[in-house]
Amino acid sequence: MTHYLAHDVRREDRADGAVLLRSGHEAVSPDRKTADWLHRWAGHTPDAVFLAERSGAGWAELRYDAALERVRAVAAGLLARGLMPGDRILIISGNSVNHGVLALAAQYVGLVPVPVAEQYSLIPGALKQLRYVIGLIDPAMVYAEDGAQFANALAMDEITGHRIVVGRNPGPGMSLLADLERETADIDTAAKAVGPETVAKILMTSGSTSNPKGVLTTQKMLCANQAQYTRALPFLSERPPRLVDWLPWNHVFGGSNNFNQMLAFGGALYIDGGKPAPALIGKTFENNRLMNGTIAYNVPVGFAQLRDEMRRDPALKRHFFADLDMLFYAGASLPADVWRDLSDMAAEVRDTQPLITTCWGMTETAPACIFQHVPANLPGIIGVPLTGVTVKLVPADGGGHELRVQGPNVFSGYLGNPEKTAEAFDEEGFFRTGDKVSLVDAEDPNKGLRFDGRIAEEFKLTTGIWVPASDLRLEVLAALAPLAADVVLTGEGRGEVGAMIVPSPALVQGLDARDGACLPGEQAEEIAKRLSRLNAGRGSATTVARALILSDPPSMADGEVTAKGNLNFRKILMLRAELVTRLHEDPDEAVIFVH
Repeated sequence: MTHYLAHDVRREDRADGAVLLRSGHEAVSPDRKTADWLHRWAGHTPDAVFLAERSGAGWAELRYDAALERVRAVAAGLLARGLMPGDRILIISGNSVNHGVLALAAQYVGLVPVPVAEQYSLIPGALKQLRYVIGLIDPAMVYAEDGAQFANALAMDEITGHRIVVGRNPGPGMSLLADLERETADIDTAAKAVGPETVAKILMTSGSTSNPKGVLTTQKMLCANQAQYTRALPFLSERPPRLVDWLPWNHVFGGSNNFNQMLAFGGALYIDGGKPAPALIGKTFENNRLMNGTIAYNVPVGFAQLRDEMRRDPALKRHFFADLDMLFYAGASLPADVWRDLSDMAAEVRDTQPLITTCWGMTETAPACIFQHVPANLPGIIGVPLTGVTVKLVPADGGGHELRVQGPNVFSGYLGNPEKTAEAFDEEGFFRTGDKVSLVDAEDPNKGLRFDGRIAEEFKLTTGIWVPASDLRLEVLAALAPLAADVVLTGEGRGEVGAMIVPSPALVQGLDARDGACLPGEQAEEIAKRLSRLNAGRGSATTVARALILSDPPSMADGEVTAKGNLNFRKILMLRAELVTRLHEDPDEAVIFVH
């Protein structure tokens, strides 16, 4: 049976309207560095699986004793090639056993892995994003899993002349990772110098409101976060966790939360080469048939697709839920119907429910700061502060509270950007997150916090009324499902709210396009009817008065889509300013008016 730690929040109300929240539970002392975890499990459970990836009809598994041996061998090879503590290794390919071994080897001797989205290298138009990262971090080495697959990126002028290492298919001047494992160097001296304040990795922010920033992530941040989980999720210590996971390691949740959680608790991470995309979701279904987890991490659309497949395949449903302690959704709120369906499916398979939950975190917080570690029975609640974290709620313009945080897992600065670092913290040293939250129950902080959106996404109409853009966007998406893949709200400095619809493939089929917008034809009436129902009884700030359908999808190459796959709303509004003007000031037959 899964055990939960009851919420115990201590509250302090200040005269200026700010509210401080802290956990009343005693914090667990963290380890000093990620290598401590690897040594622990290589000693205690040497034959247990740590990492695995698909190989033919099954899995190629790397066990803890072999993982430690490989990590030390690669670390020696890195030093033998002339890399020095503090040097950066740019990793341009996605999740793999080699990627995990290389990252841990770098951390073992004080080198700094910098994983980036593989789309930066594989989409020709996105290479400029890779150039930006290279200019920022000045890597001493570049790694790609496949020299042939990443040949175009590895041939860039910015990479030419660097040490290039690949897992397979080396081109001219490239080395194999296996070659490094045969070299020798004194790694123990370098390893002893690694401590809590050593930079363990640099992760790039999503760049949803500006250019990506390099978050200096220390060993202390990573270790503190997993120690916080020791207290919040007791079941992690009761049996080694197991995870089948696709979330990318260039992102803080996949690479810091999920990867380190398996390592910290002696668990097994089975790398899923699929993802919730039409061409790849079949791989995810197959991998979950081959191996089930005690934890499931996914984005809401991924859980929705998995639910639909389990409806068709009862054997997959039984296998998926059989050992599950926790089902965790990230990236957006889990729709109520998906929550209900997954809960009902679990009840069909087992006597006890897994914890269905989420948390709040950012790249700058390693990531988890706020966690819902008791059953909530409804989506959207992000929880309470983890041990050692202090949450400060500051009254925000337009109502609600801005979230600020302080704790051992919170970063202290961005790479090479003292100005942005200074802006990131208030006068007391709290990190300004830019997010808005509210208490689920104003009188009882133990009921948790609710996420209310990004402050940067909110805007004012000419009436001076604030538009709650984050919440309204989700409501519009729900109203237009499954016609809309996403929505960009417009209306800043104007009299009405508008919507630019990123269409699903079914919506645009057969429609004509004109200057970036689709002529909606018969779909106009359906869209207007749905939005009219949504608008009923609402004020101007939550009424969508007009809409148009984008004919050109958001572009990662132009920065309209972040490395995480989220829309960069500011960039879209800037690059498509003429469409915004057309929507609000010079409407034509592409504009749908909502009555």
